Amino acid sequence: MLSFASPWVFLLLPLPALVYWYAPPYRQPSQAIRIPFFRHVAKAVGAAPHSGVAVAGRSRLQTIVVICIWGLLICAMARPERLGDPVVVEKSARDVVLALDISGSMDQRDFRSSDGTPKQRLDAVKDVLRGFIAQRQGDRMALIIFGTRAFVQAPFTEDLNSLNGFLDQTQVGMAGPNTALGDAIGLGIRTFDTSEVEQRLMIVLSDGADTSSRMTPINAAAIAAEKGVVVYTIGVGDPNATGEDRVDLDALQQIASRTGGAYFFADDEAALTEIYQRIDQQNPRIVETQSYRPKQSLAHFPLLFALLLLLGSSITLHIVHSRRGVS
Repeated sequence: MLSFASPWVFLLLPLPALVYWYAPPYRQPSQAIRIPFFRHVAKAVGAAPHSGVAVAGRSRLQTIVVICIWGLLICAMARPERLGDPVVVEKSARDVVLALDISGSMDQRDFRSSDGTPKQRLDAVKDVLRGFIAQRQGDRMALIIFGTRAFVQAPFTEDLNSLNGFLDQTQVGMAGPNTALGDAIGLGIRTFDTSEVEQRLMIVLSDGADTSSRMTPINAAAIAAEKGVVVYTIGVGDPNATGEDRVDLDALQQIASRTGGAYFFADDEAALTEIYQRIDQQNPRIVETQSYRPKQSLAHFPLLFALLLLLGSSITLHIVHSRRGVS
């Protein structure tokens, strides 16, 4: 489809005609030779002397060429464009932070895979997370890992393949053997400082009780609620264990309830997969849709035609004048 970005320029098309009809003619004095006996010469040839002007003539070809060139220049100034097919771009209005516990207890092999064989907790979680991340096309996601300390493993990104790469590099104990659940939530809140969307979702997965945080998980949850961050907590440890190996279900429940999220407990890989599906159902993705039509400028074509027409007419007139001079 052809369109013009500045169609009002076509109002200038009659401008040369207006100038030709209403503007005063251009006058330029020229030098002449005065002959004392000019009257005698004029009388001898039978001509009456009088003052006059010389008007340069223009052939019909020149007139047509000038009109065409002016029309092409006007067309170029109107900026012709070719409109492509509409392109719809969907941009997610949701940012998601995944906070993953990689303390020493995540090395336990008490998870059950789909075939019933025992599996390391972290391996089972990573397998489920890969599928969850793959379904987040359009979302921006960040990955936080925590043990004794909390770290940003991957900042917000829409490149989910790279996020899976960072997840694959995660190993048990690389952030320390203890559990800093409160610090992980606090780091997630700070990660959202760069977010400009309204829907902010944090998913925290932990298998132990908080033992090394500088901020308690409950205080961190209160701050998250003030910032509009909804936290979903998932417990994957043993609630009957002792010490740091015992998952603090009460703390996970309070964190979720304070932020408007939900708490879940998973003891095998199938239950963990179901939990992520339920999170999807409770938080449907909000999408911002933008539509545009790509434009390709065509202004160079009338300019090229005008140049070719000018060169062609100049060459033609030069040849005609040369032949007249020879004859």
